[in-house]
Amino acid sequence: MEITYYGQSCFLFQIGEHRILFDPFISPNELASAIEVDSIRADYVLLSHGHQDHVHDAERIAKNSDATLISSFEIVGWYAEKGIKKTHPMNIGGKVTLPFGTVKMVNAIHSNSLPDGTYAGNAAGFVVETEDTTFYFAGDTALTYDMKLIPEQFDVDFALLPIGDNFTMDIHDAMIAADFVQVDRVIGMHYDTFPYIKIDHEEVKEVAQMAGKELILLEIGQTINL
Repeated sequence: MEITYYGQSCFLFQIGEHRILFDPFISPNELASAIEVDSIRADYVLLSHGHQDHVHDAERIAKNSDATLISSFEIVGWYAEKGIKKTHPMNIGGKVTLPFGTVKMVNAIHSNSLPDGTYAGNAAGFVVETEDTTFYFAGDTALTYDMKLIPEQFDVDFALLPIGDNFTMDIHDAMIAADFVQVDRVIGMHYDTFPYIKIDHEEVKEVAQMAGKELILLEIGQTINL
């Protein structure tokens, strides 16, 4: 599985021949200025919630790629009105089978609206189960006991967790979340983009090490294989 980081909470997963993009916020992000948004192609675009810093480039990339947009019923309906032809609405607790595996929408504790203020349903995370790997993309969330339900249904290999604090979990809560989900490998997200969520990289790595976790902080544009 190949994973490319585009900043904030935006990741492109190459799973076999399928490309799955999460929460595309790239073009307004000064830290991602070297990324050519129009070069990004995705088969599926998954949106955890409707805030600008997670959806800004969703319409652009989905139309460029003729991708299927997957999100809450409310968000999918909003994008359908913008001309996105391929959509799949979901809600918390639902699961869909796709060519690369299954996607289950799970709870996230966070506010949620679209860029124009439209109500966007519940914020969410996703558990993606493929033939070889299962991972948890938490979206923007506080620490919640609901995370303990995930390992009762899935054997999760790694989790993508927000660590920037202020709007989401900090590194300390993220390490507790990793315990709840029963993973030792965490990819950090939702940090450094804005002054409110800037982190001390050495400090968060030390916290993770003390918790016995592997914390991966990717450079924007970096690709790794897991």
